[in-house]
Amino acid sequence: MSNRPQVRGRRGLVTAATAAVAVLSLVAAAPASAACGKKHGHKAEGATTYHVSPTGNDTFDGLSTGKPFQHIQKCADVMVAGDTCEIMSGTYPETVVPAHSGSSGLPITYRAAPGAKVTISGASPVTGWSQVTGADVTAIGASDPYAVDSLFSDAVAAGHVWSTNVDLGSDPGTVQVFTDKSMDIEAQWPYPGLDLLNPAIEHAGAGSADAVIADAAQTRPAGYWDGARALTGYWYVSATTTVASSAPGSVTLSVAPPCVHKVVPTDTRYSLSGKIGELANPGEWFYDPAAHKLYVYSTDSPAQHTVEAKQRQLAFDLTNASYTSVVGLDLFASTITMGSTSTHNTLDTLTGTYLSHYSDITRGATDCGSSVTRGVSDTGIVVNGTYNTVVNSDLSLSAGNGIALAGQNNTATDNIIHDVDYLGTYAAGIAVMGNSQTVVNNTIYRVGRSGINLQWGTTAGLTAGPDKIAYNDISQYARLSLDTAGIYTCCSADMMGSSVDHNLLHDGTPTPGVTPFAVAGVYADNGQSNLVIANNVGWNNLQGTVMLNGLGTGSHNNGVYNNTGGLTLFYVKGADQSTGTKIYNNIGQIVGSDGATDGGLVMSNNLDPAVDPLFVNAAAHDYRLTDASPARNAAIPLPGVNDGSTDAVPSLGAYQYGAPKWTAGARR
Repeated sequence: MSNRPQVRGRRGLVTAATAAVAVLSLVAAAPASAACGKKHGHKAEGATTYHVSPTGNDTFDGLSTGKPFQHIQKCADVMVAGDTCEIMSGTYPETVVPAHSGSSGLPITYRAAPGAKVTISGASPVTGWSQVTGADVTAIGASDPYAVDSLFSDAVAAGHVWSTNVDLGSDPGTVQVFTDKSMDIEAQWPYPGLDLLNPAIEHAGAGSADAVIADAAQTRPAGYWDGARALTGYWYVSATTTVASSAPGSVTLSVAPPCVHKVVPTDTRYSLSGKIGELANPGEWFYDPAAHKLYVYSTDSPAQHTVEAKQRQLAFDLTNASYTSVVGLDLFASTITMGSTSTHNTLDTLTGTYLSHYSDITRGATDCGSSVTRGVSDTGIVVNGTYNTVVNSDLSLSAGNGIALAGQNNTATDNIIHDVDYLGTYAAGIAVMGNSQTVVNNTIYRVGRSGINLQWGTTAGLTAGPDKIAYNDISQYARLSLDTAGIYTCCSADMMGSSVDHNLLHDGTPTPGVTPFAVAGVYADNGQSNLVIANNVGWNNLQGTVMLNGLGTGSHNNGVYNNTGGLTLFYVKGADQSTGTKIYNNIGQIVGSDGATDGGLVMSNNLDPAVDPLFVNAAAHDYRLTDASPARNAAIPLPGVNDGSTDAVPSLGAYQYGAPKWTAGARR
């Protein structure tokens, strides 16, 4: 059994403890001859538990802690339905690819041994360090003359730069380096600091346009940045290109940022990398792919620390696996993926850090947002197929998603996800693709763009159905992007009655220094239809708890019911742009309501913002209703939406008077 608690909550998911009881029951029920056969390592009725230790040997039988396998992959090679791989403490630098699947009632299980701390690592040690000297700088200057008189050469003179030979591939945009289990950053300008979700940001200055970034703070000599990589971000579009030419005060990009968003003065953020001259700050590295040489800035020898580099993308490759459980393990610099035929896999009580990494975002000229797949569908814990579950896990530090839910009828519940999407793309804490997905009781915070990105797609051969997004606590979103929300959904899709309900959505944190726009709690953007948005509570959001945008095909047949914290209606006023949409029983200011009914929507029984709702304690974000609240006995009854009031008539807002207060977030 895992050393971590196996709490599942109220939705009846199968627990590892239950599976263990089932296994024990099977063993207990086996006849004596079968039990004897298993003792001698022969396959018999029931299930086998194998053991793994870093000090084991794959030539052992693995049937006891005294003769364990050395690699988890050895378990994966021999296990069949009902078997368990019990893993002893240690770090396992491998990608596990199961040879077999479990079956209904007989899963294959990989779990930590009782009391064990098990890490599956995608990183490998980097050793062989030597201090970089002035002679080395002179040699580097033969190919990069700007390195000779630079911040890098100053750092070398101070004794702070070290190097080693290591092959990390040909693309610096995929390199990831760690010192003592914390991620270092590629040398760049401006130096962003080491907090990936709160970097120091430089913005394009006056005179910028299209592919030209003008900035008086950019003082490097003419030609210094030629050939460098440039990451730009504006509004909701992040992209990487190269520098065609540079001079003090400006750089010209080889390709303008894509979509309609070119370089915009004061609003476009940017950074420049790929020049060793910038290697001059704590926690930085520079990689020369031609020479296969890694440089790091360190005030003492890197040999005094644990320095590692990412070498493997995956801890477990479950592309062809089903009925497989992974329980109680830590993932470092790696993640888990499933395939389109994967079914009934369970990932339980995992701790994943640095799940996915990349630093380049390439796009076509017209790619505006979710059409770009890198970071959206292929990062974080990737759950594809059907009836798979991620539960009770703590997932953090990913350039892309925390979890990607593709396929159909998959579930993410009771997870804590934070510090993800540190490139500010269309990735999210949980990217919900496919359909019929369930995302409940998760806590998500500090994300580059959205906490939950709710898109829509169908799966061949399966009947599409609605998503359920409920009881999540999401905060500190939009740290590196705009035009988004705690829960964001787009564009022109029939959501088939998908429900976004009972979520806490608060403290949107738009990128500092830019013109703020559209940071809401829930944002149905560009013509989403047949969506129920009910009983959500929001605070400290620019556009309130709910925002509707009718551009595209129009925002039709949506139900916006009993939300607390205000609404924004955006482009829902033209003829037929919002027919069938109902806005009932909400508390908070409704911005853009003038003329909104011209688009066809119906508004009724919303509390006038001039009337004090008389909450229990709004300053402490307790938005329940006091005895004297005018929101009592004031709502249109909506069965299944506003049940539970002890009054004769339901209440306005997200909390029914007299009913137990609902809570959101991971239940642990």
